[in-house]
Order: sequence, then C-alpha cells, then structure tokens
Amino acid sequence: MIIAITGSIAFSFAIILYILIALGQPYGEFAMGGKYKIVPKEKRFIFGISVIVQIAAIVVVLQTAGAIPLIFSQSTTRGICFFFAAFLSLNVIANAISNSKKEKYVITPISFITAICFWITAIGR
Repeated sequence: MIIAITGSIAFSFAIILYILIALGQPYGEFAMGGKYKIVPKEKRFIFGISVIVQIAAIVVVLQTAGAIPLIFSQSTTRGICFFFAAFLSLNVIANAISNSKKEKYVITPISFITAICFWITAIGR
C-alpha cells in the first residue's frame, strides 16, 4: 500500500503543476517540451482535462492497492492500473527526450517514480 501512496503523492506534484499551468501561471517550461513559459489560453484546457485523468489515475492506484474501496471489480481496477502504468512509462520517455531542461531534469524523475509505483502496485495485486 505504501508504494501506491508514494505514487499518488508523486503524481500529485503533476496535478498541482497542471492546475497552475491551466490557470495561466508561468510554469509552461515544465510541460509540452517547454515550448511556452505561459501556455496560451486556447491550450490550457488540455491541462484541465489532464488533471481530471490524473486524479482518476490516483484513485485507481489507491483502489488497486486496497487503500480505498473499489468502484469496479478488483480485476478491472488492476487492468486500469496496468493501463496507467504503461501510459506513464511512455510519459517518462517523452519527458526524458524533451527539449526543455526543466521538463527533462525535474519532471522526468517524478514521472519515473510514479510509473514504477503504478507498475509495482498493478503487478503486486
């Protein structure tokens, strides 16, 4: 269960960052390859949608670990956890090859920790 909680905490940093970016704060260099310091208004909705997906991912990993009650069956929740683990692994690769040093050296390690926690939780159940 501690692994899932660790992954949730690590993922929470991304949620906070994405909320700030969606609100127009100057943290765009940590996302989207660092293309923008302040993400244009018309692109901020992407970060808002991503926050919802990230919160759902946290719920799934905590449910898979048994930290909170299940919404779906254990096997369904575990399958969704595997999906998020794979998605987060791809995200690590994208962050690692980013042109943005801030994204590469700050976000990649956080993404890596999160992905590993999701994999361990999914496999462990």
